Amino acid sequence: MPPASAQGVASTACHSYGEGMSDVTIFAPSPTLTVTVEEHGAEPDIHVHAGGQGVWQARMLLRLGVSVTMCCALTGEIGRMLRHLLEDEGVTVTGVDRPGKGSAYVHDRRGGDRRIVVETEGEPLARHDLDELYGVTLREGLASGLVILSGPAGEEALPADTYRRLATDLREGGAKVVVDLASDRLDAALDGGVDVLKVSDAELADDALLSGDSPADIMAAMRALHQRGADAVIVSRFPEPMLLLDRDGFLEITSPSMQVADTRGAGDSLTAGVAAGMARGESVRESIKTGAAAGALNVTRHGLGTGDPGAIARLRESVTVREIIDDSAASIDQPVTGHVSPDGLAALADRETD
Repeated sequence: MPPASAQGVASTACHSYGEGMSDVTIFAPSPTLTVTVEEHGAEPDIHVHAGGQGVWQARMLLRLGVSVTMCCALTGEIGRMLRHLLEDEGVTVTGVDRPGKGSAYVHDRRGGDRRIVVETEGEPLARHDLDELYGVTLREGLASGLVILSGPAGEEALPADTYRRLATDLREGGAKVVVDLASDRLDAALDGGVDVLKVSDAELADDALLSGDSPADIMAAMRALHQRGADAVIVSRFPEPMLLLDRDGFLEITSPSMQVADTRGAGDSLTAGVAAGMARGESVRESIKTGAAAGALNVTRHGLGTGDPGAIARLRESVTVREIIDDSAASIDQPVTGHVSPDGLAALADRETD
């Protein structure tokens, strides 16, 4: 007989409905039901979707032709609706069905801006539910070999140490781990060790990981994160070029400048683009171009984690990359001396002619 949940009603495992393993596994502990009201002509237009960080990452991966298994807790009637929405999009869903109140929000965009009508983070995972979800994530993640650890809907959804344990156990089993986290969950994942860490400069500042706001300060923070357990560190700096640090040093990645409709979800599209390249056997240095193109296209759209794969492929050709000397005094805003890649030379030439 399965263990009882915190509400005293039995929770059950929900099994995968796809055949065979997926290219990428996403740990998304608490996906969110999103209801958005927009205006179409003179009438309200209501949109209902699955949302949350892991969902937006999964959506972009699917657009890029990468199959996805999402490991999550589906709670109450909101969870039942989320399951159908996710499966309709092509996501293989596995994890835990449980009673209670799930994560959801209602936003009103009829005035042009996003106005919050109501939001709920849902209920934290009970211990037995978390154990079940943890085991399912290990099973699916070790099968696919590439796992994105995404954040929950609320701060109290599950212990931050879950991310340390998952990162450690997944890598011990031979899987690659990609994370897009901040605060305590970022610290925990680093303690376990990760293959790729994506974070924004704003998140670094919020977590007091920057000593200042200069490019050199960001590079210093990236070196510290690398030393703490991230093989590769990606920092987004919208609208400035993003930065990558790996074992071979620093890169600056410049995306095409697009007209912005909504910046939300761009970072998740970036993470998904990088994971898509890695799933195809590319290095992080190669896959960052797809990530940059996917993030750039996402800002032109109101749909989070969306974008035409053909447009992303075209934009990828416009992404420029240049190498930066690994020197704390080096400015990433000026040309540098030393070895520069062919892409970097082209980027520098473009800058000099502007």
